[in-house]
Amino acid sequence: MTSSAVEGVAAPEVPAPRRTIADRKVLVIAGFTVLLVAVAIGALAIGRYTVPPNEIVRILLGQFLPIEPTWYPQERTVVLDVRLPRVLLSILLGAGLALTGAVMQAVFRNPLASAQVLGVSSGASFGGVLVLLAGFGGAALVGGAFLGGVVALVLVVTIARAVPGAPLLMIILGGTVVGAMFQAMVSFITYIADPYSELPSIVFWLMGSLATASYTKVLTAAIPIVAAALVVLALRWRLNILAMGDEDATALGLNPRRLRTLLLICVALITAGSVSVAGVVGWVGLVVPHLVRMMIGTDNRMVLPVSALLGAAYLTVIDTLSRSLSTAEIPIGILTAIIGAPFFVLLLIRNRARLWGSDA
Repeated sequence: MTSSAVEGVAAPEVPAPRRTIADRKVLVIAGFTVLLVAVAIGALAIGRYTVPPNEIVRILLGQFLPIEPTWYPQERTVVLDVRLPRVLLSILLGAGLALTGAVMQAVFRNPLASAQVLGVSSGASFGGVLVLLAGFGGAALVGGAFLGGVVALVLVVTIARAVPGAPLLMIILGGTVVGAMFQAMVSFITYIADPYSELPSIVFWLMGSLATASYTKVLTAAIPIVAAALVVLALRWRLNILAMGDEDATALGLNPRRLRTLLLICVALITAGSVSVAGVVGWVGLVVPHLVRMMIGTDNRMVLPVSALLGAAYLTVIDTLSRSLSTAEIPIGILTAIIGAPFFVLLLIRNRARLWGSDA
């Protein structure tokens, strides 16, 4: 028996082998991937016309493999033509919106940052509404929403930098002011829009919904969201360095300002792609990354991909609820706000010391 053991002193812990850590990360990613697949199959099965999960799997595999049909033609139509585009769109938007929240919280080192809170969604809404008022859609809608989101983001950053001494507080207040300003302009456009031809589509679009999902919309959203998400995921390890502060990041060979600009452009692009096809679906970027950090820690190399997977599953569940809770479909933006707003209040309470104390 060693003297350390006799004296009751614990032996130093042996660091976990690098292989073990890598295996643990693979298991976490695999676990959340399985969760997403299970949620997606459940969403394809649930509805007024229920389809057995085993038939869903066979229908999907039958598009690529020579499987003997055991399903009814109605089941194939419901799965492939009605529910699959909607599920794909909810997965795409949920993953993208969760990524934007995780990125903005890391870039601003602000637990309350998200595209919704910082006014980016309101700016993107204004750009999209202008395009709708002009009678355009498709790529023009994505472009208008992107420009609106970028303008809102630039305004928030400018306000935060203009007032020294309380960066965290000024980012939140700046986002509130910018969001309110763009929301007022959206309200003005809805006021002057034609109540018979333009207003109904604008109002329904602003509430956020996947009711009009189609494969065309999936492709329209996928181009900006997937492109920006791949860039963000490729740079996720640099977010850990950025969190160390600008001086340390510069000493390690990074250009903090250039990296922030690139990441925020990706955030605006993902937000624009989401807003253009589904309207404003808020709070996903605020809720999901915090749930992920509570489960797996703060390493952005894991937080970003897991946030994307959990965000995809989360929005798919919310969308399934929106079309299943009542005979009249509930806009998905309403449900995400009902869940997200109380969560935001809890975050404010938890971070009140940073808002009014040491960070002020």
